[in-house]
Amino acid sequence: MIPRADRTLVMGIVNVTPDSFSDGGSWPDADSAIAQGERLLAEGADLIDVGGESTRPGAARPDAEEELRRVIPVIRALAGRGAVVSVDTMRAEVARQAVAAGAGIVNDVSGGLADPQMFAVVAELGADYVLMHWRAHSATMQQADRLHYDDVVADVCAELSGRVDEALAAGIDPARLVLDPGFGFSKTVDHNWTLLRGIDRVQHLGYPVLVGVSRKSFLGARLGTGGTARPPAELDDATAAVSAWCAERGVWAVRTHTVAAHLDAARVMRELRRADPGA
Repeated sequence: MIPRADRTLVMGIVNVTPDSFSDGGSWPDADSAIAQGERLLAEGADLIDVGGESTRPGAARPDAEEELRRVIPVIRALAGRGAVVSVDTMRAEVARQAVAAGAGIVNDVSGGLADPQMFAVVAELGADYVLMHWRAHSATMQQADRLHYDDVVADVCAELSGRVDEALAAGIDPARLVLDPGFGFSKTVDHNWTLLRGIDRVQHLGYPVLVGVSRKSFLGARLGTGGTARPPAELDDATAAVSAWCAERGVWAVRTHTVAAHLDAARVMRELRRADPGA
């Protein structure tokens, strides 16, 4: 079942890709990606999310064979070391092989929309499933028709609820569902900030919530100077601030490129949320 703790969990990112927006090419092969996963575990990561497809705006998709080549050795190695591993994939066959290699969680940024077999395969596998709000693949997700919301928080919640209904109808155990509001996916800068402020409303849907904002451009857009956005590599401190915000609100987990600062934020908020025994 979904990992739990008395604080917000920290999911460390391992992108085995040449073109991810922040760290593409940093871990281009299995050995370097495994080493990065081990570094994140040493920092205290509760979970490791391994992905072989970039979902930055405009990114081209690798084929399934290439995605499998990238992720399976990494998943097998990290799971063999006792890590709780999530596979970041939109493909049912990749999910199937990843779970066979040791992944316990399928993190599907498309919420089952990219592959019509995903829900059935996840139900069959009995894996935990992260269902994200999504409207289109990377090549078109920031087009104007994908960016219209009457009320971004209400609309995201409604669209997530619809996908949850489909997932449950396909046989996915509700105790294995996690929701992700999809920061940066078919959202403007303002949408992302509004959605983050409204994260309580996403939690009110009744499922654990994963927040993934690490190094994302909407943070840099507000923190830059002179009209120039701050680059992703300079957004780890800002991401840690968001992790503290999420931990204070009891979010299930945050997905981050680094771990230590986010784990500290979660621990501090756990202490602050405790009732004062002297009161």
